[in-house]
Amino acid sequence: MSIDVRPSPQALETLDWDKGEGLLPAVVQDADTLQVLMLGYVSAESLAATLAIGHMTFFSRSKQRLWTKGEQSGNVLVVQSISVDCDADTLLVLARPAGPTCHTGAESCFDGAPRDFLGGLDQLVAVREALRPSGSYTTSLFEGGIRRIAQKVGEEGVETALAAVAQEDEALLGEAADLLYHLLVLLRARGLSLEDARDVLEKRHR
Repeated sequence: MSIDVRPSPQALETLDWDKGEGLLPAVVQDADTLQVLMLGYVSAESLAATLAIGHMTFFSRSKQRLWTKGEQSGNVLVVQSISVDCDADTLLVLARPAGPTCHTGAESCFDGAPRDFLGGLDQLVAVREALRPSGSYTTSLFEGGIRRIAQKVGEEGVETALAAVAQEDEALLGEAADLLYHLLVLLRARGLSLEDARDVLEKRHR
């Protein structure tokens, strides 16, 4: 089951707080890359705070108080969804981190945790679209407009097809990578994302 990121007393009532003596483990994943970021513990009060403010709030067992991730560093975890496991005693949180999650400065508290690079690249493209940093190739594409971006996607598509029939694997992979990147930019230029395209594929699969 999933819990909306809003106060939901009904959802809270389904959780098994007794097994962990009032605390539930919460595994936090990056909503875009699906990289496991950290493991923390929540109380009913900290979960209610999470649902109310939209930032992941834990119960600190060492400090014996509520602790909102990033309350000092600013590296908050903006919650996108919360799922409950089959025993209703563990939470899976999808969040978008506002900076490094680990106190060491690493993206994840789990060294080498696998991640979806393409999802991360899609978010980077989104940042480039919003901030338009000077000197960025991605910025130049957005500044060129939707027609220019669409033209680049067409060019890369043709080059990928030609590489598939006339060149070695390395060339094909290079062209395919270029095509994927420019397609991400095209989607963002239309206000869409990789996740939107994935949703279409998932619906077709069903």
